[in-house]
Amino acid sequence: MNGRLSKVRHKLIHSRFNAALISSVPNITYLTNFSSFSKEEREAYIFIAKDKQYILTDGRYSQAVKTLISDFELIEISTKFSFEKALKRISKKHKIKKLGIEEDNLTVKEHRMISKHCNDLYHYTADHLRIIKDKKEIETIERACSLGDKTFNYILGKIKEGIAEKELACEIELFIKKHRADVSFPPIVAFGKNSAFPHHKTSYQRLKTKDIILIDFGVKIDSYCSDMTRTVFFGSPNAEYKKMYQTVLDAQQKAINVLANKDTPLRRSILAKKVDKVARDYIISKNYKTIPHSVGHGIGLEVHEAPRLSPNSKDILKPGMVFTIEPGIYLPGFGGVRIEDVVVLEEPCPRFLTRSSRELIKL
Repeated sequence: MNGRLSKVRHKLIHSRFNAALISSVPNITYLTNFSSFSKEEREAYIFIAKDKQYILTDGRYSQAVKTLISDFELIEISTKFSFEKALKRISKKHKIKKLGIEEDNLTVKEHRMISKHCNDLYHYTADHLRIIKDKKEIETIERACSLGDKTFNYILGKIKEGIAEKELACEIELFIKKHRADVSFPPIVAFGKNSAFPHHKTSYQRLKTKDIILIDFGVKIDSYCSDMTRTVFFGSPNAEYKKMYQTVLDAQQKAINVLANKDTPLRRSILAKKVDKVARDYIISKNYKTIPHSVGHGIGLEVHEAPRLSPNSKDILKPGMVFTIEPGIYLPGFGGVRIEDVVVLEEPCPRFLTRSSRELIKL
């Protein structure tokens, strides 16, 4: 039995429920090392009892599961043998009365169906198992970040007057895929005033001289993601842009300094919300509006996962956690600046996994 599965079973022994139903694809991937299930459709579940574990899927994946997943017994779902029938059979076999479910990943219909066969349902998620990365996970994320750095360096050479946001986004995707990887999310490319929208929908707007260029993209390698944002200027930047850029850069560095503070060794608690507050307060002190998003988020099998570096976060940052630091300033009608990097928290200080220059770039 793999170590990750052992952690789930250990949790069961010390919980109020005696089995867990895992439905989210990232958690299924984490526990099985099988990453072919779709996030858009319900193609599989994992059922973990205290003495046995099952993977429930249909005939499209049966052979792959038999070949690649050794720790789970396969239960093949079909039109004649539905997931509900399978759940009923397993629950009866293991005398399951209290079941842990990923309630934020289930539809109302699924929840109602499951509740018919288990008397008590409890919220459970394997996300907490993924919050601290092992050495192999960190190395994979670092490889994704490295290709991201190469992509950014390449894409700078493709920026020219008249190019459309979507054209530049396509160049990003093409470069990544030519290097046998994938994008971890559709790239965000925003020119000029569009950069004032943190999650601008990339359009056909064309680049003009004196435009701000905000580029946010990520690479996925072996199911693990990277995420980085850089903001560059096309032409000679004016004083307002220089001030914005330096403020964001300083805010990011202040957040990093909290993690690297020798007076706050990692064996003690570092509250995620404290890192957010330092960057956020600095930006406000420079007479800009507060950041309209969190200052950072965990990254791994998902682009956004625990820990959350936000004002209301209850997460405590610990060695082995990988997350972004991404303060930003957005001025409607003018433009925005965001600088985003991925860091891993290690002793004695955090280490950057993205290494593209953070200094002001003008093209």
